[in-house]
Amino acid sequence: MSYDKEMVVKLIGERIRKLRTDNELTLETLAFKADMDYTQLSRIELGKINTSLFQIHKIANALKISASEILIALD
Repeated sequence: MSYDKEMVVKLIGERIRKLRTDNELTLETLAFKADMDYTQLSRIELGKINTSLFQIHKIANALKISASEILIALD
C-alpha cells in the first residue's frame, strides 16, 4: 500500500502510542528508556515530526520489540 508522508508519520506515531499504552508506560518513562526527550517522543506519537529510523530503533529497543513491530503499522 502506498501512503503519503503525512499518513506514514501519523500511522507510525499512533502505533508507537498504542505499544506504549499497551505496556502501561508513561510518555516520560518510554522517553527515558529510549534516551530521548519526552517532548520529542510526544511529537512523534502525535505525528507532528518525521522521525528517523534510528529513533524508531531506539524506541523499539526500549519497548523490547523489533523495529518491525512498529513498522507493521504500514502494512
